[in-house]
Amino acid sequence: MSLTQQHKYEAPEKDEVFDILSNHRRRYVIHYCKLHENPVSLSDLAEQVAAWEQDKPVTELTSSERKRVYTSLQQTHLDRLAESGLISYERDQISLSDDAQELDIYLDIVPAKSIPWGVYYLGLSLISGLVLLGVWLGFVPTDTVPTIGWAFLMLLLFLGSSIAQVAQNRRYRLDQLDKPP
Repeated sequence: MSLTQQHKYEAPEKDEVFDILSNHRRRYVIHYCKLHENPVSLSDLAEQVAAWEQDKPVTELTSSERKRVYTSLQQTHLDRLAESGLISYERDQISLSDDAQELDIYLDIVPAKSIPWGVYYLGLSLISGLVLLGVWLGFVPTDTVPTIGWAFLMLLLFLGSSIAQVAQNRRYRLDQLDKPP
């Protein structure tokens, strides 16, 4: 009988999710399971987590590095993830539950040195508003570009920005990365 069958659970609350995700090994478990559609073995999982922690290939791990992670996962982290309903864990086979898909919002990855999209859209809105206000007040010439042209240009800027945001969000999804953040 799996741990998820032994314990009746509800989806974890926000504070519990943050507590669960506060440990890098649990994040690595979720990341590794997201990379695989089928259940993964505890030994394969422990090897990959150890490799990520040591920042070296699985083939270069020592047996003590593997064993330390294996023991930690087995005695602590997998039970915690299973009790929260995020994985099912049975006979050394681990798989994500449907509840784990809801973690994506907490695992959003923002690239270093990037402007948050909310700030970007605020700036774009302010600039668009100033340009359209200038057109309305006559400060921006409408003889070369008609009023509807300025509005269309603003619409194209928002459309292009939205497409760029969707592409970036897909590229930086947790299950699209080889190494966990």
